[in-house]
Amino acid sequence: MTASRPLLIFDSGIGGLSVLRPIRELLPAAPIVYVADSAGYPYGTRSAAEIGARVPALLGRLVERSDPELIVIACNTASTIALDAVRAALDLPIVGTVPAIKPAAERSKSRVIGVLGTEATVRQPYVDRLSREFASDCTVLRHGSAELVDLAEAKLRGEPTDPAAYARILAGLLDQPRGDQMDTVVLACTHFPLVEDELQAAAPRPLDFLDGSRGIARRTAWLLRGHAWTDAAPEGIALFTSRSPELEAYRPGLERFGLRLIQSL
Repeated sequence: MTASRPLLIFDSGIGGLSVLRPIRELLPAAPIVYVADSAGYPYGTRSAAEIGARVPALLGRLVERSDPELIVIACNTASTIALDAVRAALDLPIVGTVPAIKPAAERSKSRVIGVLGTEATVRQPYVDRLSREFASDCTVLRHGSAELVDLAEAKLRGEPTDPAAYARILAGLLDQPRGDQMDTVVLACTHFPLVEDELQAAAPRPLDFLDGSRGIARRTAWLLRGHAWTDAAPEGIALFTSRSPELEAYRPGLERFGLRLIQSL
């Protein structure tokens, strides 16, 4: 089957770029529309009710605009709250993002793992269920950080960030009881792999950071098996849901991910 309809990758900001990278590796010819809900950013400090109402409605508008082949909700917060509602509302494949607790539990030697996400994600019952199902023999520490989301956004804009901020954020896990035994950290926000190098540098000892981006890419490629894009991928589109002069600051970072056209909804 040939296809020209794009893949729509959705996040509250630029975090979904960490998911776009492995998708590009597996599906290099696929046309991409990357959507950053800048008008709703940040999701991590919003209520579940707000996100549950906003995300399905916005994705419905985006489907009418872009006619995508598939949607990747490249946002842990949106997925843990709104994924079921989006799947019920839209008649096309939807790939969600969930914290990589299962692989973290499989890899941890100390049986103490950390979940570093947004405040909205780490408090979700979904995280409780994943912990019970896949990490029942582990101590699962959680810490929510809106600041780390902002740091990732600043990095993509080319702005310097403070190394002490990363150390302070990690201390939110390390200073908890048994935090001194933690050996594995789940990056439960797609923004966070974009600053993994900074987190590694700030850690007081080696830590194993995990995220689910490659699993999401494999699932996306499997759902699109049999599709063949006959031409080279067109220039990717980065679509923001607000208009701001600040969007130009993202251009160099977005171009590194193949997103050369910037548009506003």
